[in-house]
Amino acid sequence: MLVFDLETQYTADEVGGWSHIRDMRMAVGVTYNPAEDAYRVYLEEDVDRLIADLHTAERVVGYNLYRFDYEVLYAYTDRRLDGLPTVDMLVDLKRVLGWRPRLDDVAAATLGEHKTADGLAAVRWFREGRLDQVIAYCKRDVEVTWKVYDFGRRNGYIQVWDRLRRPRKVPVRW
Repeated sequence: MLVFDLETQYTADEVGGWSHIRDMRMAVGVTYNPAEDAYRVYLEEDVDRLIADLHTAERVVGYNLYRFDYEVLYAYTDRRLDGLPTVDMLVDLKRVLGWRPRLDDVAAATLGEHKTADGLAAVRWFREGRLDQVIAYCKRDVEVTWKVYDFGRRNGYIQVWDRLRRPRKVPVRW
C-alpha cells in the first residue's frame, strides 16, 4: 500500500482554472508505505519513478486523487492512473455527504489534528526555493491522510464537521 499526495508549481488561477490541472506541474510528490513505515520523496525529475511506484502498489490511498493528483500526473504519462487500485477518500465522502469536505476538516473532526498549511503556501515556498518546507508540508499531508484512513479502516467510520460545524460520523469500508 502507498499513501500519496503531491504539491504543484502553479495555482489553478495561473494555468487558466481547474480545467487545466495538468498544467499545474508537480513540485513534490510523497508516498508513505505503512508496512515499512517509510516515506519516499519525488521531485519533478523523479516523476517517472513515482508513476512506476504507484503502478506497482497493491493499493494507493489518498484524498482527491482522481480529480487532482492523478490529473497533475497525466502531464507526465500516457499510462492509465484511474485504473489503479485506489481508495480516494474524498470520492467516498462526497458520495455519502453530497458535498466535498476539506481534508483538514476531516482530520480535525476525526483525529483532533490539522494540516500545517495549504497548497497555496506550498506553491509560494516552491517559488522561494524553500523545497524542504514544501517536502515537510507534503509529508504532513500524507501523514494526516494515512491517520484518517487507518482510523476509518480500524473503526468503520470517520468524522467530518458538517456545515453547521457539528461532528458527523460517516461509515466507511476501507
